[in-house]
Amino acid sequence: MHVVVVGNGMVGSRFVEELLDRRADVRVTVLGAERHEPYNRVLLSEVVAGRAELSSLGLAAAPGERATVRTGVAAAAVDRASRTVTTSDGGAVGYDVLVLATGARARIPDVPGLAERPAGAHPLRTFDDATAIVGAAVPGAAAVVLGAGVLGLEVACGLADRGLTVTLVHAGGHLMDRQLDEPASHAVEHGLRRRGIAVRTGRSPEQVLVHDGRVTGLRFGAEEVLPAELMVLATGTVPETGLAAGAGLAVGRGIVVDADGRTDDPSVYAIGDCAQPPEGSTGLIAQGWDQARRLASVLAEQRGPVDTAGPARGRTTPTDPSAPPVPTDVVRVKAHGIEVVTMGTASLAAGRPAHRAVRLSDPSTGRHVEVVVAGGVVVAATCVGAGPVAADLTTAYTRRTPVPADPAQLLLRPVRGAGAEPEPSVTLMPDRATVCRCNGVTKGELTRSWREGARNLAEVARATRATTGCGGCTDAVCGLLEWLADSAGEAAPLPVGAVADRAG
Repeated sequence: MHVVVVGNGMVGSRFVEELLDRRADVRVTVLGAERHEPYNRVLLSEVVAGRAELSSLGLAAAPGERATVRTGVAAAAVDRASRTVTTSDGGAVGYDVLVLATGARARIPDVPGLAERPAGAHPLRTFDDATAIVGAAVPGAAAVVLGAGVLGLEVACGLADRGLTVTLVHAGGHLMDRQLDEPASHAVEHGLRRRGIAVRTGRSPEQVLVHDGRVTGLRFGAEEVLPAELMVLATGTVPETGLAAGAGLAVGRGIVVDADGRTDDPSVYAIGDCAQPPEGSTGLIAQGWDQARRLASVLAEQRGPVDTAGPARGRTTPTDPSAPPVPTDVVRVKAHGIEVVTMGTASLAAGRPAHRAVRLSDPSTGRHVEVVVAGGVVVAATCVGAGPVAADLTTAYTRRTPVPADPAQLLLRPVRGAGAEPEPSVTLMPDRATVCRCNGVTKGELTRSWREGARNLAEVARATRATTGCGGCTDAVCGLLEWLADSAGEAAPLPVGAVADRAG
């Protein structure tokens, strides 16, 4: 079976790896529009902050001789009748199965002055975008970040870390309005202002001011001008659906797919940010990787090159068909000095019958914690400025551990419900405990990789994929490696946090 994958990003490359692991009689051709090998797009904001190097973001290349990866070659058109993809270099590739993993592009606001893409105005979506922003981030310069979602907050904090004067501008009524309600947002805003970051919400610029082809500021009214030498656009993304639409596939906001990623053509699938699954798209890498695993399992079960009747359905994981799906909607802001973690949607879940919601909110100190419980488990939570509680609630949410009869206890002390175990350190976790939630890597799997020869963070990342998602588990993995080395009487692993090995 010949599978052509259009897109060599985090989801496309993960799908190839998963498929080759599951099926021997398959060969894969990958078309990647970017000239780079796959890299961790999630950690680009860490590069802007100076906490990671671009060279550290590379992901594992497609393994073995059964995969051909063509970087810098885009797909120009799809002929579904002949099952052929025309490429940007004038060639053509035939397929038995086509997987679209074209991702999404940065959304550029329709503001006068931006259409010409003036110098100093940059989105943050690609390797090249990050390079340009870092090159323009001169300490002391005035920077404006448009958009106060997760990426906007991370970029604003990152630029502040580099010594720029930063203003965060958001058209919505409050920060992170897709995940947070107003009280939680006010707590975040307090933390930003404490770091010297100015915040303007409910405001959209009327014009981007440009002089000699370079951004100089934003105009909000006849008399109000905000100076800016650097402007970063963190205003969302738009799914890349042009290739699918040109091929006559059903397209909504994204490429319309079923639960297995299949389009209305039984030989064409779509996964990642370009797809519109029945449950909706979260835009989070965990969802894309879950789709990659599921599709690889589906294709591995097909008996022939193409099963037009459709693949077997209903498996949630390749190893345990009866297991409930692991939540993929945990959102974590990666920014120095700002702790924000959300899971589920607390503001929506709290209004439903049989849901109990409790809240501790003190925006003036930058703290806000809310948890929603139903059926004896956490179904949603929001944590601002409460790192230890956030860690415990995330564990309870993803593992669906029983919680105390009085949910208020969850706000005041670590989770200690029946079946939930104290986890003050990764070294005290049971082997079954998940350490890397993006990739579902347990402590036991990390320990096994160490016993099989992985001795530093880069080697463990290659063996298990831990730390290659949001990077939030890096400190825990490093701590476990140090503990294992000490227990075995070996020298501690070299301090890789320094970022170079962080994001394998």
